[in-house]
Amino acid sequence: MRFAFSTLGVPGMPVAEVLRLAADTGYQGVELRAHPEEPVHPLLGTRERAAVRGQFADAGVEILAVAGYARVAAARDAAGEEELAHELSELVLLAADLGASYVRVFPGGGDRPAAEADADAARRLAAVAPLAAERGVRVLLETHDSHRTGADAARILGPVGHRQIGALWDVLHSWLGGEEPVDTHAALAPHLGYVQVKDVASAEERAPLPLGAGALPLAAVLGTLTRDPGDAHGPVPAPEGSYDQGAGGWLCWEYEKRWYPQAADLPDLLAPGRAHLQRLLSGPAAGS
Repeated sequence: MRFAFSTLGVPGMPVAEVLRLAADTGYQGVELRAHPEEPVHPLLGTRERAAVRGQFADAGVEILAVAGYARVAAARDAAGEEELAHELSELVLLAADLGASYVRVFPGGGDRPAAEADADAARRLAAVAPLAAERGVRVLLETHDSHRTGADAARILGPVGHRQIGALWDVLHSWLGGEEPVDTHAALAPHLGYVQVKDVASAEERAPLPLGAGALPLAAVLGTLTRDPGDAHGPVPAPEGSYDQGAGGWLCWEYEKRWYPQAADLPDLLAPGRAHLQRLLSGPAAGS
């Protein structure tokens, strides 16, 4: 298992400092928040993209994903459809230029009827899949907002049925949705790209905490990742090697410092957090 952290936890930090932090704390990858507030975003020029890719390569750190904010299940008019298609394409192109494996997108269906939101999201993701395949990038739908659980996300991903369209398991949101980790894993396993870990005090108190200091069932989540649930094989299996999250899979710590500026600073927490995840992976839950 490999470890990454999201730059959501170090808002605005320059790329060189992010790389030093990763190297100093033993993280092999970084999830880049792709927002204009950050050093890396879709408006970055070709020369700047190449420079960022070179910095990561020189440091021996992978760009795991470009974390975008496209909302694929939202209600949109014709102009909004074109805008979203452009946004998805630009995220894929940015990830490809940077050498990132994944693009993160949100559902964002709000209070729309589930059938309408699901159908629109599946159609939009299917439309960007050929470009993602051409550029060697997987677009991952995060368990989030209107589609918090694995079951929710699978209603979209199953109909898409494309290897380049997958799932990002945000463990906070599946927990908030009341879904047991074993059930989330079973629903997402055919599609799973990687897992975002985090910790909070409760469903009402969501300020980020050090891993292991809160209420999230991280041991149970990690315990599912080396198991192959019997009903977890959909019509289009995940690309070879990406299903088994035990060997070579990624855990990414998404520490929401940007949204909770009063939270403790992430840099001093990174090494203990990685050690905590390693203990959980090697503990009894991992083999249960």
